[in-house]
Parts: sequence; structure tokens; C-alpha cells
Amino acid sequence: MIAGESVRKEIHQELTYRELDNSINNLWSVLFTTGYLTQEGEAKEDVFRLRIPNLGIRKIFIRQIYTWFQETAEADGTTLSAFCEAFQNGDAAGVEKQLNAYLWNTISIRDTFVKGKKENFYHGILLGLLRYKENWAVSSNRESGEGYSDIIVEAGRERMGIIIELKYPGDGNLDKGCDEALKQIEKNDYEEVLRNNGMKTILKYGIACYKKQCKVVKGTV
Repeated sequence: MIAGESVRKEIHQELTYRELDNSINNLWSVLFTTGYLTQEGEAKEDVFRLRIPNLGIRKIFIRQIYTWFQETAEADGTTLSAFCEAFQNGDAAGVEKQLNAYLWNTISIRDTFVKGKKENFYHGILLGLLRYKENWAVSSNRESGEGYSDIIVEAGRERMGIIIELKYPGDGNLDKGCDEALKQIEKNDYEEVLRNNGMKTILKYGIACYKKQCKVVKGTV
């Protein structure tokens, strides 16, 4: 919905606020009847196709989702801290283990049914997780070398840079996806901006995701 798509939900227009707590599904009815969501097309019985009506309300949704994510991250700070430290320590196996656990526990395969480049979905998830570290400068699609790297992290205190390139292999070949990601990092010299910014240690990761699984490979220094 944030990306402009719609969802199909059963709506009960006679719902009262007292009934909201009876089921999480009742939330959709309240959002619809209060104007935070609007109908798209014709309803089939009580099933409506819903979308966000305008930019103003879209910003409200984004702000609330960001707040929810921050609260969730704070509640699971130990796990997220370990996840970020695995990146920093060059522990590709540790990153892979924790990212796989996160994908398995938090997303639905239906979440990945997005238009365009499917790696963008995982790109957004990874950005949110890495931004848990307050002293890290995390950039998305930053110009570097001869192209735009997916994610660049600068840990200025340690003078360490991390380059992450994501792929979504449609055939599910995660090894091939990681290999292509690392080759792209080298071909386009994505580490140039980090060298210019004085980073002494640069780590490169190729990450391939397919549905609810991923593989992480660290490139050679």
C-alpha cells in the first residue's frame, strides 16, 4: 500500500470502536470508515479493494510504520546489535543465519510479490535493520565508482566501510546470485567512495534472496 498498491480485505461498515479490540482484522474496517483508506473498484459482497487515498495520509502511514519499526528494533536490540556486528566482523555465515531467521519469522511469501525489481523489497528490509546502529552512516543507491551501489555503510569511528549488493535470482540459484553481486561490486569499483573518505578497512558482501531465504558471501579484500 505504501508503494501505491491495493489490498483486498473484508469490511464491516457497521463496526463500532468498541469492537476494534475483538480482532486485528477489524482495524481495516475502522481505517476505511474513517477515511484513512479508500475503495478501489467494485466491492464483492463485503470484500473491498483498499488503497491509501492521498499523499498526506501516505505520510501518516509511513511515519507510523517507522515508529513501529523503531519500537520493535529497540525491543529486539540484542539480536539486531549482533546482526550488525556480524557484518562488521566479516562473519558472512553469522549474517546469513540471522537474516534467514528474520525473513522466516517476519515476512510472507506474498510480501515478495512486488512489481519491478524484487530485490528492492529485501533492500528496504536490510536498510531498516542496519540503521539500528546509530553511529553508522548508511546510504542507499549511492553513486560510487562507475555506478550506484545498493547499500554502503561507513563506521567512521572504526574507519571501516561495508559494501552490500543484493540480487534476487528468479530461478532460486542463491550461489549464482551472490557471485553476480560480488562481480558487480568489483566491476563498478564501488569501494572508491569509501577509499576517498578515508576508510582503512573495506568489507564487501554479495547477498542473494529468494522468497524467505537468503545466502550471504563475503568478497575478498
